[in-house]
Amino acid sequence: MQEISREEYLKELISSKGNRLIKVITGIRRCGKSYLLDPIFKNYLLNDGVKQDHIIKLDLDLIENKKYRNPMELYNFVMEKIKDDDIYYVLLDEIQLAENFEEVLNSFLKKSNLDVYVTGSNSKFLSSDIITEFRGRSTEIKIYPLSFKEFVELKKLSLDKAWKEYVMYGGLPPVVLQENEKQKRDYLLNLFETTYLKDIIERNDIKRKDVLDAIVNILASSIGSLTNPSNIYKTYIAKSDNDISINTVNLYIEYLENAFLISKSNRYNVKGRKYVSTPFKYYFTDLGLRNMRLNFRQQEENHIMENIIYNELLIRGYNVDVGVVEVRNKEGRVYYEVDFVCNMASNRYYIQSALNIDTPEKNNQESRSLNAIGDNFKKIIIVRDDINLWHNEDGILIIGIKEFLLNKDSLNL
Repeated sequence: MQEISREEYLKELISSKGNRLIKVITGIRRCGKSYLLDPIFKNYLLNDGVKQDHIIKLDLDLIENKKYRNPMELYNFVMEKIKDDDIYYVLLDEIQLAENFEEVLNSFLKKSNLDVYVTGSNSKFLSSDIITEFRGRSTEIKIYPLSFKEFVELKKLSLDKAWKEYVMYGGLPPVVLQENEKQKRDYLLNLFETTYLKDIIERNDIKRKDVLDAIVNILASSIGSLTNPSNIYKTYIAKSDNDISINTVNLYIEYLENAFLISKSNRYNVKGRKYVSTPFKYYFTDLGLRNMRLNFRQQEENHIMENIIYNELLIRGYNVDVGVVEVRNKEGRVYYEVDFVCNMASNRYYIQSALNIDTPEKNNQESRSLNAIGDNFKKIIIVRDDINLWHNEDGILIIGIKEFLLNKDSLNL
């Protein structure tokens, strides 16, 4: 089996080792959280001199470990393995399956020789439980499907072939490792139905799977487009004989976000320096899942490329919003869209995604919103074409999508 290194995530785990905080690894199911803990992090610990019996690993999603979902059973399982005062590394997979896990983790925090790492597959557990219960006592490490750079390093294809496969089937490790297109398609279909949707339906006691299916498909069709639950509700009503409430639409979208299937990017007024309540954009965490829902139709390259850029920015740790710039002219107010406003600490970047800017008119069109911003933060246009990096006459950096994705420092070129 091919090995996947997940080097950047391993670095995060190493840097947080021994910080007296609970390390919480989150992400969509099947993106590699368990693999990151074992074998990647476990092998690192062993190679670093940690004894095998000082690494305590438990997979709570396995049927043979079901009894450890009881808090006392889990606590006792770990404590019975503690034989001395040396550091023990506790690796707990799918911690949200354990009842009252907050109490157990709190108890572990009070043990000076325990270093605890847990994984979880839904953001509701993270936001409502971990953050509330462990504010200031936990570190979140978000893990995503393979980036394009990771995909290329694993598959060792030409860049063109790698791009075509990545755009179509995404970066979920089990899918990437399938041998042919039929296996990839079958795996994605099975994964969505028997893992993601089943999990969402059971966790939230959903009675209307048909409605959930319809909302997933509407969202899949609208990546990269400004929308909101009201628009999604109207689209559903227009295509269905069944009536639902807008509250149901809101809830189902929230469930999909909580499962990390989709992510919402809020709209930010750049000059007004404030968020606009609506509309916003939704993107899929993995494009293979999105494409499968639409039976691999609706391959709008501009929206797919935008989704890939958005995911890459999240992987790099940026907070990402959709920008809008208000400009006043003789006709009144005009609003220009900025695809992404990216922030990390004091750094900010404004980014446009474009298939090409091969004519002066197209260059002006894509540069217009960036030029209207008026501040000194870096402005970038990412294009599909393989081009040499250059700056246009307005000082905007123009970079090809593959160079952007393959160089983690590409925003600073």
